[in-house]
Amino acid sequence: MICADELGPVIPRTFPPPPGWSTDGYRIKAPLAYGRSAEKVWVYGGLRVCDGQAVTLTAPSRNSVGYQQFLGLVEQANPTGEIAVITDNLSSHSSFSTRTWLAEHPRIRQVFIPKGACWLNLQEAWWRLFRRAALAGQTFACPTEIALATRVATAQLNARARPWVWGRPAPSPRYRRRVLTYRI
Repeated sequence: MICADELGPVIPRTFPPPPGWSTDGYRIKAPLAYGRSAEKVWVYGGLRVCDGQAVTLTAPSRNSVGYQQFLGLVEQANPTGEIAVITDNLSSHSSFSTRTWLAEHPRIRQVFIPKGACWLNLQEAWWRLFRRAALAGQTFACPTEIALATRVATAQLNARARPWVWGRPAPSPRYRRRVLTYRI
């Protein structure tokens, strides 16, 4: 079972973020960096839940072609058995070209999560770890630097991967010490 999702757009910035405080003691706010240029990078990611291994792919846009390339990487990373890809119902996931591609690759089966239930996809939780490892505090000058940071962070996260379990861990038995102590 593979949980898949897209992250982005990740936009390269060639300037460092502004300092936190002005000389007057006021907080400096970063200017809004929004553009519709070709510099944006989308990161496709897939998490294999049984062992915590992930596959990522950077692409210049979020479309059916990039998604199909990502599914090809998922298929290479899982050489045997059937692959169930859990994903949201984005138009590139259910487009005609993607359905045609999936018909040619019968091992891969898509399972769509309901609208408004993104918390069911464990890839969303993995993105939090990925952002901290690859993107937090970084300044990228070009899309190739973002791709390099993506590969390095994915390799580091895969080196210490563990199986993913949906839900909250059991509480520690330490809290019972206060409850079960003898009180006079």
